[in-house]
Amino acid sequence: MVTTEMSGKADGDDVGGESALIEYGIEDRPPFLRSLGLGIQHYLTMVGANIAVPLVLAGAMGMPEQFIPRFVGTFFVVSGVATLAQTTFGNRYPIVQGAPFSMLAPALAIVGVVAANPPAGIAAWRAALLQLQGAIVVAALFEVVVGYTGLVGRLRRYFSPVVIAPVIVLIGLTLFTAPQVASATQNWPLLLLTFGLILLFSQFLGSSARAFQLFPVLLGIVAAYLVALSLSLGGVYAPNTPGYVSLASVWSAPLAVPIYPLQWGVPQVTTSFVIGMLAGVIASIIESLGDYHAVARLSGVGAPSERRITHGIGMEGVANVFAGLMGAGGSTSYSENIGAIGLTGVASRYVVQVGAAAMLVVGFFGPFGAFVATIPDPVVGGLYVAMFGQIVGVGLSNLEYVDLDSQRNLFV
Repeated sequence: MVTTEMSGKADGDDVGGESALIEYGIEDRPPFLRSLGLGIQHYLTMVGANIAVPLVLAGAMGMPEQFIPRFVGTFFVVSGVATLAQTTFGNRYPIVQGAPFSMLAPALAIVGVVAANPPAGIAAWRAALLQLQGAIVVAALFEVVVGYTGLVGRLRRYFSPVVIAPVIVLIGLTLFTAPQVASATQNWPLLLLTFGLILLFSQFLGSSARAFQLFPVLLGIVAAYLVALSLSLGGVYAPNTPGYVSLASVWSAPLAVPIYPLQWGVPQVTTSFVIGMLAGVIASIIESLGDYHAVARLSGVGAPSERRITHGIGMEGVANVFAGLMGAGGSTSYSENIGAIGLTGVASRYVVQVGAAAMLVVGFFGPFGAFVATIPDPVVGGLYVAMFGQIVGVGLSNLEYVDLDSQRNLFV
């Protein structure tokens, strides 16, 4: 059954017609256990990025090994809280929030400068992290103001399909440069196996069993992971090669990790670092606008209203302030889970909220972060190929509403 979001009309959305591709609409509430599985599936689509960002930052800072599970867990706790806030009080779309790559470049620049010249009396990695936190918090306040003053929402009238289509397409194409896909030492057989399984389950077996229809991503990742684990245990994959799986870090991880605001210390603010982080925040806002249009189209509702954009960007700013206080690397909407909607037809906000609550809880469980980190890059890469392809397809589908005989539209 497909339902269109009732609040869409109140918000000024152009409500779309029912689509046979949507299994659960925005307002639908599947049974709890099914929602839990579907919610975890949504989060699995973005797990590579939400693990990659803290691991990259930890490596750049030189963070001691014993703090890394706690650092990774912090990102999942922040993601869970930010997603619950966005889906409940923000744009109210079924969209996951997580660590942004758009803010990673300025973050690494800040870390590099501080780590090269650490202040006396504090470990270099902690000093770098505190400066990063301060830059994120202050830059995020700019995002809060831009969002809740309605500046971005008022610009909505200029975002016609002829503008939105290339933005979404470019977001999808740019994501293909992720190291899990474009690595020079890629394990292509394992990547193609993962992609092939997701393709098989979602496009060919979906009509034969409801499990394949609803859980193609989850089943594809689990099956590919088990293959990689078996080949690793059998000696086919050597340690430190793409596709190798080792569970040693899972057994050695602490059972529970303490995660709370200001856990690393009081954030430090440096003006030049804040200015650099503003560039990442602005890039995040532009990406989020494309994401909002993509998720609305896939969910079977109309283009985002000014109110949805205003509350969405404003809430992302609030989530970034929270991320900075917690010691994470920021928060933004995730394109990967939008691709999952296209593959599974599950656009339920409730499903995403259940998944977010689960991530919030397991973020405090040390072995969880360690286990997720064992998912091989080729498996994540195969998942990404399916997800990013969906995003590009959504962007191209906006051309349905564009007059391609117009020279002006072709120029844009």
